[in-house]
Amino acid sequence: MSLTARALWTIDRNLGAELTLAGIAEACGVSRHHLAHTFREVAGRPVMDYVRGRRLSDAAQALARGAGDILDLALESGYASHEAFTRAFRGQFGATPEAIRRRGSTEGLDLAEPLIAPARSTPRLAPPRLEAAGEILAAGLSRRCAFEDGPTITGLWRSFAPRFGEVGNRVQPIPIGVVSDPDDEGRFQYMAAAEVRDFFDAPADLSRLRIPPRDYAVFGHDDHVSTIRQTYGAIWNDWLPDHGKTLAEAPTIERHRPSFDTLTGYGGVEIWIPLG
Repeated sequence: MSLTARALWTIDRNLGAELTLAGIAEACGVSRHHLAHTFREVAGRPVMDYVRGRRLSDAAQALARGAGDILDLALESGYASHEAFTRAFRGQFGATPEAIRRRGSTEGLDLAEPLIAPARSTPRLAPPRLEAAGEILAAGLSRRCAFEDGPTITGLWRSFAPRFGEVGNRVQPIPIGVVSDPDDEGRFQYMAAAEVRDFFDAPADLSRLRIPPRDYAVFGHDDHVSTIRQTYGAIWNDWLPDHGKTLAEAPTIERHRPSFDTLTGYGGVEIWIPLG
């Protein structure tokens, strides 16, 4: 069973209990970082957004059947007050809980039905090599985004490209991408950066990140760079759980190969996955 399928089972089996990203991840035997990335990539929405949608949909159905005390329903749905529940309910469905109860129907509401982890064709992954890397220092431009924000990431690289040469004490003549600091909604900080020996000759306006020593599984992505999400999905959802590995709460690094062509997007990228 894939990681996403296990997470969906855990959520739907425990929808009436307290659910947090950390708790669901623990039940699935992975880190918050790992689950947040994988679920959003495969299911198309953040974990806790799915939980909220399912709970509010169940509440809407209960109200249409004539549920009595709305505060009790709010508490069962994970909200601390009638007001907080009503705000979330209106935001989800465009109507108040009282209106749905009076109407006695959920017709026209966009209910969040239970998801089934989709069967996907995933790229065939060559066995990774294992690397023990020392401390890595990165200086570059950084922005918060999600993997579906392809134009945002592309624009970040476009902005950083003319500034790469301004960064002194570079370790390699090729820039790196760094994926770090994921949140509960599956978004993360992406940095287009130069790997440096120290920060002394890095322009002051650039972001700086110090990555502690770590063991990595290094995967190759040989297709066009725009399809890198598929390789990430295969790593997170299949390779890591199948091999008893966990994604560490640490940055992932993308290293362009010397053959990478910034004009065409071909030439290959290495994905350095931090192991827990």
